[in-house]
Amino acid sequence: MNCIFCSIISGDIPSKKVYEDEICFAFLDINPQAPVHCLIVPKAHIQSADEVNEENACVVAHIFSVIPKIAKELGLSAGYRVVTNIGEDGRQSVKHLHFHILGGKQLSENMA
Repeated sequence: MNCIFCSIISGDIPSKKVYEDEICFAFLDINPQAPVHCLIVPKAHIQSADEVNEENACVVAHIFSVIPKIAKELGLSAGYRVVTNIGEDGRQSVKHLHFHILGGKQLSENMA
């Protein structure tokens, strides 16, 4: 498998790590869409939210328990947005489940 996020998790591709534990890895996006733009990914390769099931849902639950800690560490006390993209029409550019944490300014209401 040739997955850029798997290569970042393994350390083969450098990143600006924000957080890591046994289940997930978070790093700053190299093409930020907001003043603060962090990606959080499961260490296990799950292609997208469409592949979340009863066996791996605990991974996503863990990620969502960690997101507030990361947001606080990044100084996002006034709020932030969490987004995941799924498939081609959803503009998923890397086929490894990931959540964008966006903030650092008041974000637009427009999500389209």
